[in-house]
Amino acid sequence: MLKIQPVPETSADGKVAQTYERLHDLLGPDPLPEPFLYLGSVEAFLRDFYMNFKKFVWSEGKLDVRNKGAVALATAVHAESQPWADFFKQRCLALGWSETQIAEIVAVASTNYMYNTFFKFRVLGGTDRFEGFPVGLRAHTFSGTSLEESTVEVINLAISDINACGPCVSGHVAKAEQLGLSHEAMLEAIQCAATVYAGAKFTNATMPA
Repeated sequence: MLKIQPVPETSADGKVAQTYERLHDLLGPDPLPEPFLYLGSVEAFLRDFYMNFKKFVWSEGKLDVRNKGAVALATAVHAESQPWADFFKQRCLALGWSETQIAEIVAVASTNYMYNTFFKFRVLGGTDRFEGFPVGLRAHTFSGTSLEESTVEVINLAISDINACGPCVSGHVAKAEQLGLSHEAMLEAIQCAATVYAGAKFTNATMPA
């Protein structure tokens, strides 16, 4: 764990203070959640995160904010970042997701890991000996929750990308297309996940456990 101190709002100045104010414009008047204060230790990173966060995580776009919330939560959990997972759980509740659906979002992402692991093995094995073998893994979670298919697919797409599973990403792009998701919406799911993943990696290294 790196010994990096957060920048409290009361002692922030310059562009850090300015960015904190902009975050308040998004989040409201309550004190900023602690993870943001750790980002403030590197002014340029805080500003990058804010701009990407505002556009790709917090605001309506080609992908609606409810699905962005789901992708953000799944990504924070995947990154094993408790502070960001807590933050995005509250965001999901505010967006109308139930406690049960929040658990389902995490379950979908977790089920996705099974397929990522299997299909990456086929690629990394450097042989065609396993081509044609059935996956053999049960995945009722993808169709057995209360989540819409489009939500399941944007979660799968984002997590498969983070896990660098090429065949999985291709498959989920094709499925998302079948469901009518635009390429712009898919790209925003990835941009949302990329932003959250960057913030989670930084705070994982700087915040006390």
